[in-house]
Amino acid sequence: MTTVDHLRQVRLGNLRTVLLALVDRPGSRADLAARTGLTKATLSNLTEPLLANGILVEDPATGAGMGRPSKPLRFHPDGPVAVGAEVNVSHLAVEILGLDGETLRRHIVPADIRKSSADEVLDRVSDLIREHAGPRTLLGAGLAVPGVVHDGVLVRAPNLPNLVGVPLAQRLGERLGIEVELDNEANLAALAHLWPRHLAGEDFVHVSADVGIGAGVVLHGEVYRGTSGFAGELGHVVIEREGEPCTCGSRGCVERYAGLDVILREAGRRRLDSLQKALGAGDARAVGAVRQAGQALGVGLATLMNLFDVPTVVLGGSYAVLHEHLSEAILSEMDTRVLAGGERHTHLVPSPLGEFAVVRGAAGLVTRRAVHQPERLVG
Repeated sequence: MTTVDHLRQVRLGNLRTVLLALVDRPGSRADLAARTGLTKATLSNLTEPLLANGILVEDPATGAGMGRPSKPLRFHPDGPVAVGAEVNVSHLAVEILGLDGETLRRHIVPADIRKSSADEVLDRVSDLIREHAGPRTLLGAGLAVPGVVHDGVLVRAPNLPNLVGVPLAQRLGERLGIEVELDNEANLAALAHLWPRHLAGEDFVHVSADVGIGAGVVLHGEVYRGTSGFAGELGHVVIEREGEPCTCGSRGCVERYAGLDVILREAGRRRLDSLQKALGAGDARAVGAVRQAGQALGVGLATLMNLFDVPTVVLGGSYAVLHEHLSEAILSEMDTRVLAGGERHTHLVPSPLGEFAVVRGAAGLVTRRAVHQPERLVG
């Protein structure tokens, strides 16, 4: 490595340190110097290009008393943003996220896309992004899909077969003129609980359901994807060997007993909000349907817990909404089936991010990369 290359790497490393500190919270140069260990002169040198390019903004001076008043630095409210987009069986969603992790806009649209072509889906997604991003500069987009992603391609999605094998990220990127990265929805929902804030610790499983069920496994603060990206397919863990046929070709998979469509059907309801009202009224059929789903989910989760030994399970999406009515049945099964379950005290918590965890994680995929690779921001 030449001296020039070495100096460039040092500068980028220092810039990364400053950006990570600002993601944590805004601060003056003096505050940032104390938090990063960099000198004020180095900080000024690093932040000037960010100010000039509209990445950062310097607020008016504050403070009184002896010494020079401080001028806090923060990410520019009109600076470049990231886009998260979700394609799911029953809906499309987008979120616009600032570099500081602030949600600027978000929107979800009910849509049954099981029979839609890839081009029809991508046209709808690109229209949603343009509508909600407006004239802002886009750093890139993360695209979430409910299936197995390998080398940037959706290779298995039993509920959305028309999207399998299509270069979705490439085609969406061509429509928008930006870089797009494809990933599994469960992984991205888990990432939303890691970046920019740790919401469930450094070791947990995030599980959510629509028609299918996905789990994002987080170990030591990183999403575990497995060698080929197949990790976390909780919906296709077999809990009954000769059970219900599944769209994946197997039988007795968890999603055939605990998927949202199954819960609604067994409860005699068509929508989640209707199910909530029935549960609130103590409707016996609804209560029974949710309890049975919780038992099946608990069996599947016990398998994951025995494999990964994490302390926390985060219920996301519709499971977060149903948490109060699911938790007893889930924990009952886990206490019985997880090795030393009574002593391990697994925490079962609802996600604070609700139905937008997936798109927030998809956008976070872009903002995290921009902060960790600051050459994307300053060239």
